[in-house]
Amino acid sequence: MGAGSVRARYLVYFQYLGTDFNGVAAVRGAQHAIGVQNYLEEAAKRLNSVVPVKFTISSRTDAGVHALSNAAHLDVQRRSGRPPFSPEVLTQALNTHLRHPAIRVLQAFRVPSHFHARHAATSRTYLYRLATGCRSPHQLPVFERNRCWALRADCLDVAAMREAAQHLLGTHDFRAFQSAGSLATSPVRTLRRASVSPDPASSPFVLPEESRRLQFWSLEFESQSFLYRQVRRMTSVLVAVGLGALMPAQVKVILESQDPLGRHQSHVAPAHGLFLKAVLYEGFGPASMCPQSPQHRGHR
Repeated sequence: MGAGSVRARYLVYFQYLGTDFNGVAAVRGAQHAIGVQNYLEEAAKRLNSVVPVKFTISSRTDAGVHALSNAAHLDVQRRSGRPPFSPEVLTQALNTHLRHPAIRVLQAFRVPSHFHARHAATSRTYLYRLATGCRSPHQLPVFERNRCWALRADCLDVAAMREAAQHLLGTHDFRAFQSAGSLATSPVRTLRRASVSPDPASSPFVLPEESRRLQFWSLEFESQSFLYRQVRRMTSVLVAVGLGALMPAQVKVILESQDPLGRHQSHVAPAHGLFLKAVLYEGFGPASMCPQSPQHRGHR
């Protein structure tokens, strides 16, 4: 470390389409699979940091899962006599050197040296997109493939899904919705919000003659943190309710069973319908990129 050099820590927001990646985390070694983090760190090499730049990811996403806004922190150590990059310059430099078109850095912030992108997050919101009225895969517009779960059903019982979602709200042991391989020390989580609604904008990629048949739906879940594949398992159970395979009250029974191997809760919704929508922090992050529910706006 050169005398007089300054290490700066940044919080960086970035987005990606997950179709081409083996998840967001870097893949180390000689494997053919690669993560979003590999491309971010490859771009960061061009910053000429004294020490290699490593991204500490806020929220890990699986292969095929997308992110409208994920976050990470990183340290950049410039050579002696050179001031730290401004957040704007850092953002521009990373985007200039990114070598994959499905990744974009949204914005960066200078943060204290003790800031941790994973531990400091106060809220995470996931969006899951469904499509109904798609009797066969070829009926889904090509631009929507790998961006939603196309159900063969013509409709969903949304009222029943909303009733079922109410049983998931609050603080519970969610191990019934946790997949094997979780590193969490406790299965207890607090689900702040679970909503089911028609997509207000539908899809811009649906032709007029198809719009009478195809309907898009959005499920949103907000918590400070989630268990491994918890959102995809909850989505699968709510879809089962919407299709009439489960009654809303049975969701409470599943939750209280704490059994992840049951018939319905062991099903995992496809990865390609899931988006990490927002990661929030106290004092960092523009409201336009990280929308908050009304009850949390006062904590900014």
